[in-house]
Amino acid sequence: MSTDRLSDEAAPEPAAPGPETTEGETATAGDPGAGASGAGGTDSGAGAGATGSEADAGAGAAGAGTGAAGAGAGAADAGTGSADAGTGAADAGAAERGGLPTAAALAAAVRAVESGERSADSFFTARSPRPGGAGAAAGARKNGGVPAPAAGSRNRAGQGAPAGAPAAGPAGPAPQGAAAARPGPSDARSGAQGGVQNGAQGGAQGHSHPAPSGDGPGRPAPAEHSAAHPATTADLAPGLDGVRQVLTAGGAPEALAGKTAETLGERAAEALREDPWQLLSVPGVRPEQADGFARALLGPACGPDDERRAQALVGWLLEQAALAGHSALEASALRAALAQRSVPDPDEALQTAIAEGAVLVFQDAVETPGARPAADDEDEEQPVRVLLGLDRFAMAEESVADGLARLVNTFEEPSDAEGDTEGDAGDDTDGGPGDGLEDDASDGDAGVAGAEEGGEEPTAGAPEPDADSLARPARQPRPAQWEAAATAAPSPSAAELIRAAARNGLVAHTGAEAARAEPAALIAAARALGLRACGATHTADGRARLSRQIAEATEAYADLATAPGGPDDAKAAVTLSGLLAGREGPGRDADGALALDLLVVLDAPQLELETAAMLVESLTDGTRLVLSGDPGVLWSAGPGRLFADVLAARCCPQIASRTPDFGPVGELVSGIGIGELNQVEAPGKEVVIVPARDPGEAVHRTVQLVADSVPRAIGVPAEQTQVITVGHGGAAGTRALNAALKERLNPGPGRFGGFDPGDRVVYSPAPGRTVPGTVTGADAAGLHLECAGAPVVVPRERVGADTVRHGWAITAHQAVGTRWPAAVVVLPGDAAKGLTRAWVYTAFGRAERHLSVVQGVDQALPRAVAEIPAKERTTRLRTLLQLHTVQATADALAG
Repeated sequence: MSTDRLSDEAAPEPAAPGPETTEGETATAGDPGAGASGAGGTDSGAGAGATGSEADAGAGAAGAGTGAAGAGAGAADAGTGSADAGTGAADAGAAERGGLPTAAALAAAVRAVESGERSADSFFTARSPRPGGAGAAAGARKNGGVPAPAAGSRNRAGQGAPAGAPAAGPAGPAPQGAAAARPGPSDARSGAQGGVQNGAQGGAQGHSHPAPSGDGPGRPAPAEHSAAHPATTADLAPGLDGVRQVLTAGGAPEALAGKTAETLGERAAEALREDPWQLLSVPGVRPEQADGFARALLGPACGPDDERRAQALVGWLLEQAALAGHSALEASALRAALAQRSVPDPDEALQTAIAEGAVLVFQDAVETPGARPAADDEDEEQPVRVLLGLDRFAMAEESVADGLARLVNTFEEPSDAEGDTEGDAGDDTDGGPGDGLEDDASDGDAGVAGAEEGGEEPTAGAPEPDADSLARPARQPRPAQWEAAATAAPSPSAAELIRAAARNGLVAHTGAEAARAEPAALIAAARALGLRACGATHTADGRARLSRQIAEATEAYADLATAPGGPDDAKAAVTLSGLLAGREGPGRDADGALALDLLVVLDAPQLELETAAMLVESLTDGTRLVLSGDPGVLWSAGPGRLFADVLAARCCPQIASRTPDFGPVGELVSGIGIGELNQVEAPGKEVVIVPARDPGEAVHRTVQLVADSVPRAIGVPAEQTQVITVGHGGAAGTRALNAALKERLNPGPGRFGGFDPGDRVVYSPAPGRTVPGTVTGADAAGLHLECAGAPVVVPRERVGADTVRHGWAITAHQAVGTRWPAAVVVLPGDAAKGLTRAWVYTAFGRAERHLSVVQGVDQALPRAVAEIPAKERTTRLRTLLQLHTVQATADALAG
């Protein structure tokens, strides 16, 4: 989906779920937490080379004067331009990278490459000649700039299997079903025959941004620096002082030293001295800034054709695409982006990156609508597209696909046989449901890092697992018992969902807000039947709403209960982050798996790839998994679109709710979901449109609505009214709105890092998650907040826009998963370019009782609803799931 922009001059709402791009472009650099994390976005087009005018850096933007690097997603100006958006979800694990010359350090360095935090060759302290040279690149050019799969490698051409897999990767065993051996340089060269045709490369534009060599238009001469250049790495000071020494010599702010050392490891100074473009792997640094840094260090030896520059750009572009939601990019798009960044030979750059293992190659079948396979020519090759990606996300997608296959195929359908089912119901069986996914997974990649790293969501207290929850129940419900539960369901859709969950290990459920009562009924029914069941939501607000719905549904199953004194009802509703971290839910069994028989994941569109990989690896064989959500809302903050891919792959039963959302707001939002912006009857002023001629008037009207009109006319106090706008920057973005709202509702000097007691804030404990809260005070320990009824202390060094923002006004991505009694959606005139149907659907749907729309975009609003749905993301999960299904069907026919 597209980036939520305000204007070319305003920093948009990031949205790591962010922008989709046309061929020849990579996605806009977004904020890791965009959406739900509170990180801000930029206007820069990563592929087109357009530099954003404003940096939000995930949150803490830093200029050349201060060089402050934002924690977790920070940004810094390397001395040549504005800082860009921050790092991705893997930033939480950066401190573990030590840079030691060991196998473990090499694996960690590869993971850093995959996360985009460092360039492909940054973990080599002494550069060795790359085999192949021009010959390999020439061969690769015949294949669109990428080598074909090496001879003898596992190659499912047209089936989405990787043509190469990492030699070193995340800890833990790799999934067996989809990963293959990554080709070495010689293999890549020998296999560089055939493949896709070399499409037209976007014209290489002039080196208009600061370039690494020469003078002339757009190429300012290197700035003079007072610090002497260390002649060799031996002249460098030890530790962080050496990093500061190199940064100062290159004209970068010394304040970048901490983030640079964290990203590049303990040999960061030596690495930067040998390859200045490794600065590009530091969160927030842009290519033009890294170019200026390299030019200052290397002098006349620096040029746009430097191989080190090309390799750093390949990794950076793929990471920017990941921030925008893509788990992979088409080779033609990446090649064009490199050309626009003045890389003289993009094909050679891609071939080198693949040969060195920094990038993986995949071949996906090209689906042509209405086309039928030629039955008379079995040898005819199916058209394919070549995708390139970082193996961090490739491993996550493959782990998810393999894990879902395992759940489907190890599920044991209820039997009418007499007697109870004893022991572990997750034992492998040959009998799986007819939807059949192939189970060719091993234990999977248990070490895939999830978005939960790097912060803790507040809870009232971590539950202690009880003995009953850690042992699988001896009694498993029989079909007749499931049918009785379905009969007692509160709605036909809930009954249909219960029947589907009874017979299948994986079920997808779709519906809007009112439909959330259906998975709640399923959880209540399963618990009444004696199963360990719970529902996981994206936010604490969603958890509270689900808990109430489960309590209501439980009353209907009082006569059905087969396990008096069963599992604690307080553990029936959890947040997904709390469940995976062990702070909420039933805990884990002796094998480390979640002690559950049924898990319902609500808000499934917000489920990120790495979080999903961690989740499925935490479920034991035979566990039922239900993915439930509204497919019309904005997608996850991280790369991928897991829920949409599961639905598109049709790898499991899909239950579409027939329960409508009632009331004027529900009627309006339901129409938006199908592309219609209808006028609705609102006798109680449930929906109000407030025109605004310019951003200044939009801010004035918003403050008036929140402070006066809504409390007086609707009866909703200001603290229960949420303002939602398109982006953080601009004259009517979150920063401007929050400043005006603070002045009216809680004026103060901002003596605690810009905050005062009583300020409404949004706290982002990790990229992709946003928790509303209130400032209660501050001391030497940090900023004290109250979030979801629990105290939270944000360390002083983390108090900044990357972690804490004022929260009277937020973006739609931050609002996903939470609802308020009243919502004021602000659409100034310069927001028109950032509007999509999914954005409008999400923003309007945050209101429960009252919705005010401050309208300044005129006809751009109905046009966005009717004509601009969520744009596609480039992912591989759908293909991988279809592969499993095809293989399972073939195995069933053969057996």
